[in-house]
Amino acid sequence: MELQEFKISVLPLRCKLLNYARKIIGNPEDAEDAVQEAMLKLWNKREEMEQYKSIEAFAMIVTRNLCMDVLRSKHTTNTSLEQVSNTTVNSTPERLMETHDEMRLMHEIIASLPTLQRTIMQMKDLEEYETEEIAEITGCSAEAIRSNLSRARKKVRDIYLQAIQEKKRRKQA
Repeated sequence: MELQEFKISVLPLRCKLLNYARKIIGNPEDAEDAVQEAMLKLWNKREEMEQYKSIEAFAMIVTRNLCMDVLRSKHTTNTSLEQVSNTTVNSTPERLMETHDEMRLMHEIIASLPTLQRTIMQMKDLEEYETEEIAEITGCSAEAIRSNLSRARKKVRDIYLQAIQEKKRRKQA
């Protein structure tokens, strides 16, 4: 892929990638950095892009992965002030810790999903894309999107319930 072709097929995706990164990261400056890094990565992989069915889907995945890296690098075990202010006055430190543990567990479960299922679940449930939009971006059929989403949700639910039951058994023992 030459510069002109890159300008035509990849650069117009920048706004969409930036919006996507902002939804994932939440911080506009970090989102901008992630998209700039994604553009560099896409430029470096321009020779391999013909092998992908959808350049847009590939760009979205590259951006998502870079956003996840940003979030991981900023991850701390401290509870943010915003989270503390959102809790009720009656919340105990134990309950706050349980909530934190449950959120961590959910993130781990979602991260353990196969890449396609994880991406589809994020796009549908977190970023609120429509099924047809996800199908267009990923290059899958709408039926495949629904099927993968259903499998992902079921797997998350099953693993979560299994972990909660295991935790209750340990408390009882």
